[in-house]
Amino acid sequence: MANQAYEFRFRVSLHDTDAGGVLFFAHLFRHAHDAYEAWMTELGFPLDEMIRDGHLALPLVHAEADYKRPLRHGDLIRVELRLDELRASSFSVGYRFMTTEGALAATARTIHVAIRPGDSASRSLPDALAAALRSRLNSTAQGPPAQRRP
Repeated sequence: MANQAYEFRFRVSLHDTDAGGVLFFAHLFRHAHDAYEAWMTELGFPLDEMIRDGHLALPLVHAEADYKRPLRHGDLIRVELRLDELRASSFSVGYRFMTTEGALAATARTIHVAIRPGDSASRSLPDALAAALRSRLNSTAQGPPAQRRP
């Protein structure tokens, strides 16, 4: 399944919009995170279980977005999620927000780092998670080898 985007869909709700009737800029990240959570579940690593188990956390250490066109109340949006980079203790996820007409409305990128929840120290990704992520790595966007840095 490498190079294939995971698809997640949502409809822009009224509570998502600002006074101008378009998606409030910060809500893009809420929808990106919903897509990420569904993708992690599909990979076999449901975030709710990871949080309850308390052995591993994958917090965001970076998030960015570019907005190309307005997303309005009622719009049906397709999120294409791809793993862009995989390192020893972190990974980068890219998101493309597409309208039903196929127009690119926004892009986003998040970086997650593996930590031990008790002390927040960085740790290597567990082998099973690293293998699941590696199977989804977007080979056109591979970064430096995983051993270089977190």
